[in-house]
Amino acid sequence: MHLPQITRSPFCISNGYTGSPRTYILGRRTVKSVSIIGLGKLGSPMAACFAAQGFQVHAVDLDATKVDAINRAEAPVHEPGLAQLIREGAANLKASQDCEAAVRESDATFIIVATPSEANGGFSLKYALPTCESIGKALRNKSTYHLVVMTSTVMPGSTGTEIKTALERASGKRCGTDFGLCYSPEFIALGTVIRDFYYPDFLLIGEVDSRAGETLAEIYSRVCKNSPGVARMNFINAEITKLAVNTYITTKISYANMLARLCEKLPDADVNVVTDALGLDTRIGAKYLKGAVSYGGPCFPRDNRALAALAASVGASSGLAEATDRFNRAQIKSVAEIIKSHHTGNDPIAILGLTYKPNTDVVEEAFGLLLAQELGNSGVAVTVFDPSANPERVVASGKNISFAKSVADCLARSSVVVLATPWQEFKDLAKEQWLRPNGTRTVIDCWRALGHLQNVDGIDYVRLGFGTPSVKPIAAGSNAD
Repeated sequence: MHLPQITRSPFCISNGYTGSPRTYILGRRTVKSVSIIGLGKLGSPMAACFAAQGFQVHAVDLDATKVDAINRAEAPVHEPGLAQLIREGAANLKASQDCEAAVRESDATFIIVATPSEANGGFSLKYALPTCESIGKALRNKSTYHLVVMTSTVMPGSTGTEIKTALERASGKRCGTDFGLCYSPEFIALGTVIRDFYYPDFLLIGEVDSRAGETLAEIYSRVCKNSPGVARMNFINAEITKLAVNTYITTKISYANMLARLCEKLPDADVNVVTDALGLDTRIGAKYLKGAVSYGGPCFPRDNRALAALAASVGASSGLAEATDRFNRAQIKSVAEIIKSHHTGNDPIAILGLTYKPNTDVVEEAFGLLLAQELGNSGVAVTVFDPSANPERVVASGKNISFAKSVADCLARSSVVVLATPWQEFKDLAKEQWLRPNGTRTVIDCWRALGHLQNVDGIDYVRLGFGTPSVKPIAAGSNAD
């Protein structure tokens, strides 16, 4: 059985799509222009990154507001640093709603459209296939070689079948002969998309043949600012790898969260101490090993469920992925019970942070929002604040939820405050801002990010992942060191 080869250099890459490993030197084809289809949370930053690195970029979206924003050198989506990067590369970046024209005017096309989750956990191609048909129509009358890259996450088996077929049928050409096709998803996090795109841990390339893989690797070699490892392989292996990476990470997050819930039950236990020690073991590593709250966002939950759906569809076991998903969902109720145990009276519980992480406006499966919904549905009034979440959407998402106009307003409404998302502006609040004019305020710190509130008069500071300190009385007349 042939295994894909991986190298640390982006300029000499071993190919693992079929047969014996062979090494190819890049640079036979230089791509000067690219088209980006889909200007969402990933597509817009990718277009800006390519333009800033000197590529001529033809960006496409059906949403006229996004197209107009790009052409005005403005950011069409929320992402730190995006507006500045668009301005830097404005001379190389233009946007339109014409997919076929963009493909004709470029050497390579990146498809970054939504692949929504279906009821069974798999991913839909309802937007990807029409996009492929438009690309294929443009390729029909194009005489030069063109590379098509599927960047959106798809179910294993999709690229080499439905996607390839749609391109061939619309173009009347043969994939691997007349045009190239790769599957190459990005491993990025919202809030740090630009950094993650420029400095990837590794590049994953599923390729129809060596020419397509070489062409894409050469493109990456000119846009990445580091020298990441490159894993080249066939479509199915790349599609599985994408899901496997995120599913492994979610399992690791859940393991750390399990330790946090355990430490909360044991006197003097500290999940930070435990996970810091675990992270020193090279077999484990420190990344994603912070016991806190449930993972969320647009990738982790759905990739985990998609891998489970894939396993179920072929009769393989998916017990670990399913257990991880169940445990993650259960964290909302578990933490809600901890919070309610500190709440008395009729004033609302305040929640600071609703997005799934700082520096984004995405609330998809975010802990803060799910927590507000859980508490509200149980009959507890909740007041919330987030620097970027949409207030109307939040209030409409559940019962008994109100949106405060500011951090100060949120704090003023409640004696129990929960730090659900560790935005920097919350961490920067001075001690005095956390105090109540009358009485004690309970601050429940889900991320252990507010250590300066420990031992402050007037604040009952509760850190998730910590057990209650034991108090050992000193006998009368004894000498204590």
